Amino acid sequence: MVMHSKTEAAVLCGGRGERLRPLTDYFQKTMIPIGPKKLPLLLYVISLLEHHGVNRITMLTGYRSEDIRRYFGDGEAYGVKLEYSEDPKGRTGGLNAVANALSNGAISRCNELLVCCGDILADLDISSLLTRHRSMKADATLVLSKGYTLPVGTARVGRGGLVVSVDEKPSLNLSVTTGYMVLGPAAMALARRLASRENTNLMTHLLPAMLDKDLKVAAYYTKKVWYDVGTLSSFEKLDMEIEKHPLSFLVNP
Repeated sequence: MVMHSKTEAAVLCGGRGERLRPLTDYFQKTMIPIGPKKLPLLLYVISLLEHHGVNRITMLTGYRSEDIRRYFGDGEAYGVKLEYSEDPKGRTGGLNAVANALSNGAISRCNELLVCCGDILADLDISSLLTRHRSMKADATLVLSKGYTLPVGTARVGRGGLVVSVDEKPSLNLSVTTGYMVLGPAAMALARRLASRENTNLMTHLLPAMLDKDLKVAAYYTKKVWYDVGTLSSFEKLDMEIEKHPLSFLVNP
């Protein structure tokens, strides 16, 4: 079967967001209003995709899916074409969500599927990412960031149980994932085969399976700002600083 040479996006926005309770008792976690304009985080993600010419987007929904449908509709008001794929009952995890959307036709035939986490705000150069994916002829490309600052301090303990040094919130020289990746045809086909009734995730199950099968997974490093809105403290910080965020221009005329 010949696939269309186009890029689509799939946004993971179905999780309950337990770490953001009690806010998520009343909102889908990607729809919590932020900043003085009280705009949902998901609007920034969709606006970023549109800004880089990715106009066909599938929303992978679950918990409080009606919140998202009611706000965004078919996406015309935001310059995009939105499809919706409801997570099947009893099947959780990002891999299952992507596989379900591929199987039910919400994601149409495409050569490149950009998968985004709807609760991560990333000042990502999507055009550069797609250029990297194509130039590497990769089956998947993982967006990474260099270094990770621990949210806690560490201590080194020597002989006799005595602390010999402390380091407050050290930065580790690691390549950390940012919640964005591009999947090619082979990766999408494998995702469909790996879907199950258990919780299956992209990082835990799909990427290791790809490496086991010697599929080509490329790395794309970003030096730009990315922000995981996964806890109440991180939400409160972003809520206060969103007007200064590099992506604020997307929603501020």
